[in-house]
Amino acid sequence: MSGHSKWSTIKRKKGAADAKRGALFTRLTKEITIAAREGGDPDTNFKLRLAMDKARASNMPKEHIERAIRRGTGEDKEGAAFEEVMYEGYGPHGVGMLFEVFTDNRNRTLGEIRRQMTRANGRLAEAGAVSWQFTRKGYCVVHSPNLESVFEMAVEAGADDVIEGEDDAIEIYTPVESFHSVTQRLQKAGLELEDAGLRMEPNQRMALDVNETVQILRLVENLEVLDDVQGVYTNLEYSDEALGVLEAA
Repeated sequence: MSGHSKWSTIKRKKGAADAKRGALFTRLTKEITIAAREGGDPDTNFKLRLAMDKARASNMPKEHIERAIRRGTGEDKEGAAFEEVMYEGYGPHGVGMLFEVFTDNRNRTLGEIRRQMTRANGRLAEAGAVSWQFTRKGYCVVHSPNLESVFEMAVEAGADDVIEGEDDAIEIYTPVESFHSVTQRLQKAGLELEDAGLRMEPNQRMALDVNETVQILRLVENLEVLDDVQGVYTNLEYSDEALGVLEAA
């Protein structure tokens, strides 16, 4: 069992960014459309079910969800065809960064990312230059006052890390192959998945001072508000002090 989670603070900042950009439904639509390429039935396509759950939790209208699924399965030919791309780069101070993108125009998206990176004294890198420092893992968050019970359930189902957070938030990391079994086990126990999906986790984190860490976090915020960017991953160690400075800003 690991130390305390930074999930609550990061989630609040991410939620504020989503509200600021006013395009949460656009992001969710892309996620559903990409997931539906693997099949339009959420009972057999777990990735699609998670994307639909996120959309419902954000009060996305049912007809929007259904239209996004039809686009993904090819039933609806209207609208742009999205593709999923992972770009790589180095931020200020040599921090490794990955950018998960859903886009219908690679040139536009790459230009927007490059612009933000250049402004922050970062740079894009070739494929493979940074990604070797990360491992894809399953990830989910539940809320429960009974940490020990959740820990036992998650580990028995195949989780390899459980982290206690604030306000009864519990983060759970799994190997990709165990992700489905872990989330199913938690849901069968009546726990709601507040966040769930696959993400890139650094194999080793690097620590910077507070000002440098805040600089990276602000760059991440600026990248995440881009319409085509679904997620930004770094190998930065997020200190409590730096997150406090960011949250107070």
